Amino acid sequence: MKRAVKKIVLAYSGGLDTSVICHWLAETYQAEVVGFCADLGQEEDLSGVPAKARASGASDCFVEDLKAEFAKDFVAPMMRAAALYEGYYLLGTSIARPLIAKRLVEIARREGADAISHGATGKGNDQVRFELAAQALAPELVTIAPWREWDLTSRTDLIAYAKKHAIPVQATAAKPYSIDANLLHTSYEGGVLEDPQNAPEEDMFLTTVSPERAPDTAQEVEIAFEGGDPAAVDGERMAPQALLKALNVIGGRHGIGRVDLVENRFVGMKSRGVYETPGGTIWYHAHRALEALTLDREVLHLRDSLVPRYAALVYNGFWFAPEREMLQAALDHAQRGVTGTVRLKLYKGNVIVQGRSSPNSLYRPDLATFEADTVYDQADAAGFIRLQALRLRVAAMRAAPARGEGPNA
Repeated sequence: MKRAVKKIVLAYSGGLDTSVICHWLAETYQAEVVGFCADLGQEEDLSGVPAKARASGASDCFVEDLKAEFAKDFVAPMMRAAALYEGYYLLGTSIARPLIAKRLVEIARREGADAISHGATGKGNDQVRFELAAQALAPELVTIAPWREWDLTSRTDLIAYAKKHAIPVQATAAKPYSIDANLLHTSYEGGVLEDPQNAPEEDMFLTTVSPERAPDTAQEVEIAFEGGDPAAVDGERMAPQALLKALNVIGGRHGIGRVDLVENRFVGMKSRGVYETPGGTIWYHAHRALEALTLDREVLHLRDSLVPRYAALVYNGFWFAPEREMLQAALDHAQRGVTGTVRLKLYKGNVIVQGRSSPNSLYRPDLATFEADTVYDQADAAGFIRLQALRLRVAAMRAAPARGEGPNA
């Protein structure tokens, strides 16, 4: 049974789905609908969104610039954790959802709403991400997911609904793929990409040139880090938002950051996604290069063992869960000494480390050198190896009789 609600705040993009949802919510629940559209750097003209929302049945619609908060409080902590989902995905869509949900519930409370709504389908990850965040932040609010309630089952149904109710949308039945964009990445899925054998068409990509069309001359870029966060590009200090945007331009020019991945959704199915993350890819490689210089071996190895768990928490929608916050505190503690500069060469889709330096470097040339030195006695290695091999020798002696060998082999 539908719960009685009086006012609903809808995560509204201005596209076909949320325009239809806006009207459907007002009609089905007989409630006031307020739209909220987040500017996360998707490079779209959002000036007409409020009027479009009102024409679709909303009483009002708020468009808010969240790019600075997105870069500083969501992207940067995730990058400090070196998060990669299933070895490739830099989580560009996943990390945007908790911020949208956070602001959604804040507006709902401010406006005196008793419900929120989103346009995520019942097959995808986003429904989980939005609703887990909402439960963590505002469990008193009702969440309405129209795709799990209505009898509309296709894009064709939505177009027909919009036409019947004079909802102003620009859409056709043809939809080669779905696009989601923000300051960190652009993602493409669905449509012709649902067959994993189909290569994406080159004209699909919005932020990167193909490596084949990238300049024949490499470009060097230097990134300075302070406490695990990038602070400057080529000597120019920038806030996280501006820095990521600058790296996007540089990386896009050289075809950096394309990923084609068949991934495992949290809801249980595999899906194929194609991603562009030019600036984030440069950021990631620079950060890892500096960590190699500044992090203790066991700290680095322990952190890397935690990356899959951390990345899964972000991917599955547990950004506001206590275990993610606990991991974040530990990982941020390890980042205190990750300060220094990294020099990279960008060439036809490749990010190649050229050099790195840090006032907190743990690298000692006098220890690592292959030349003569007086600080490391190589004879000490013999005892080290004997101790490390002890358990291996014991296992070999135990197995010797079964192989027909002497017990002391």
